[in-house]
Amino acid sequence: MLQNSSNNAASDGWIACLTYKSLATAAPSASDLQVLVRRARARNRQLGVTGMLIYEGGTFLQTLEGPTDKLNGLWSSIKKDTRHDHIEVLSEHIVPTRLFSDWDLMLHSRTDDAPAAKAKRQSPRAIKSHIENLTGLALNADDIRINTFIASLQDEGWTSDAIVLLLIEPTARALGDAWLADECSEFDLTIGLSMLQLAGHAVRHYKDANAIRNTQYKILLATAPGEQHILGTTMLADQFTDAGWRVDMAFPDTKEALANQLSAQHPDALDIGLSDAMPRTHVVPRLRATIDYTRLAVSDHPTVISVGGRLFAEAAATAGSVGADHARLTAAGASIRMAELVRQSRARRAMSEQP
Repeated sequence: MLQNSSNNAASDGWIACLTYKSLATAAPSASDLQVLVRRARARNRQLGVTGMLIYEGGTFLQTLEGPTDKLNGLWSSIKKDTRHDHIEVLSEHIVPTRLFSDWDLMLHSRTDDAPAAKAKRQSPRAIKSHIENLTGLALNADDIRINTFIASLQDEGWTSDAIVLLLIEPTARALGDAWLADECSEFDLTIGLSMLQLAGHAVRHYKDANAIRNTQYKILLATAPGEQHILGTTMLADQFTDAGWRVDMAFPDTKEALANQLSAQHPDALDIGLSDAMPRTHVVPRLRATIDYTRLAVSDHPTVISVGGRLFAEAAATAGSVGADHARLTAAGASIRMAELVRQSRARRAMSEQP
């Protein structure tokens, strides 16, 4: 159950925020999802709850935000819903502001009756087996078999976001665990992540006509200064490009180098990525100093700043702990969430400029 972080949280306007993923017990059609969302929106509006729902390849990913007591009641109901199972809470926090303030429930989905009919619902055991297989192939640098494996999953109906969320990102963490357990060398880890990076390039992201997309949005995708693992950043580049964003990339050695590129390009958004394989808990103070420094570089041009990597996927750190606007738990669906943040940022700026 979600708890207030302090006795004054409710009175100070803080709200609860919960993100979870689950597996559909049966593949819903587009009309099934619309009915689900229509009913959820009516319920959420009464409760003062807002949020986002992504459905991809048999997997639900949902963020909900609202008053703690209302969200606890809603969460109890969601856990009993027989339309999904294998529910896993990814993050639960008390936050000062809403991310989806204008959305009773924003839906992003890919449902295609033909692929859905072909798709095989994967059990957690099957997914674990896939991850183990992909980990072995990556450590052996077997790019041909990796590409064949990914292609076979797409033929079964797996979507790009499902492959990223359920396979590539967990495999990156498995590689990091193998290195931490001294089961592979740093060289093996680097090669393995490179293999996943190549596999990620082979996964193209579906353009949903209903997604929030604006070709005028511009994003700078950067690794944290000194970060050598670039898997998440390169996967985001493909996703944001496919979603119609103008994308620039940076691999800075210092916070000054990142700030210089940011001030020269003035993007609407900046994503700073840490390793998807290693926890990197020791870099929190340095990352916060980097974000504070870069904000000064664009003080005249508000830029939405997102952070990602294993440190945030496992909720070891939050956006607030490093001074960011958003912490992505996964690369899957990141362009949708970032577009909403940029839209809100532009709206706030427009209001502040009114006489």
